[in-house]
Amino acid sequence: MNLSRRTLMAGLAAFPLAACGTRPQAAAVSAPPQPDAPFPLPPATPGWVADPARAGLNAVIDLSHSSMVRDFAAAREEGRILGVIHKATEGVGFIDPLYAERRAQAQAAGLMWGAYHFGTFEWPGADQAAAFLATAQPQPDTLIALDLELNERDPANSMDIGRAEDFVRAVHAATGRLPLLYVHPVWADGGAVGGYGRTLGGAIRPGSILAACDLWLADYRATPQLPSAWAARGWRLWQYAGDADGRGGGPFRDYARSVAGIDRCDRNVFVSDEERLRRYWREQAGRERPTV
Repeated sequence: MNLSRRTLMAGLAAFPLAACGTRPQAAAVSAPPQPDAPFPLPPATPGWVADPARAGLNAVIDLSHSSMVRDFAAAREEGRILGVIHKATEGVGFIDPLYAERRAQAQAAGLMWGAYHFGTFEWPGADQAAAFLATAQPQPDTLIALDLELNERDPANSMDIGRAEDFVRAVHAATGRLPLLYVHPVWADGGAVGGYGRTLGGAIRPGSILAACDLWLADYRATPQLPSAWAARGWRLWQYAGDADGRGGGPFRDYARSVAGIDRCDRNVFVSDEERLRRYWREQAGRERPTV
């Protein structure tokens, strides 16, 4: 994810759940999508977590060029990692320089592969989707995701709801798939984070196409919170710790340094077991088809 997000997430690890304040009015959204999951997954709801491994399958990492990778085979065999989600693009002009190289290395090591896009404000969402798909080159078993968060390096360049919706619509039109949506609950519910006074431009509501995307929850607290639009569905992935630039925070930060073959990374749990993770990655990979 964004390098500067580590500072933000470290602060949010202690962010009180009631600190969001009054939510702004939501932006206009499309008609409610109709998800069609090919197999059921249990809903993941908030609650105190003593050990992330008890919340689900602790076997997914996400990386960018800032992460230190020494040996993907060691991550799989010794670290018990099964899937990698790597940054592909940011905005329109930035391509992660290690994306293609690491894709080949990870897949050669037997790891499942995924790609994410860091959204910005300066470009239309559809243009960003085109840039992402051209770089990510998703195969049927490539998990795809939109990273929707405060751009702490340039807060005014943070992607808003409208651009995020346009990104998802464009990805769906091109692939027939919805990306996972990576988002912190405070940001998703329209709250200002990071001390910059910026917001998403409103809360994500159930009628938005964003709410039809499976949730990749970003929350480093031991009691993670669900955004309101996913209160019934829960999360699919939960990013519970990060340390890709050495400044991660939260009660589980040591997990980010405990993967064989990788010096620092972000850690995620999947809501179910290995069999369902592999099936989700291979068969579903965000393939809800909304009526749009």
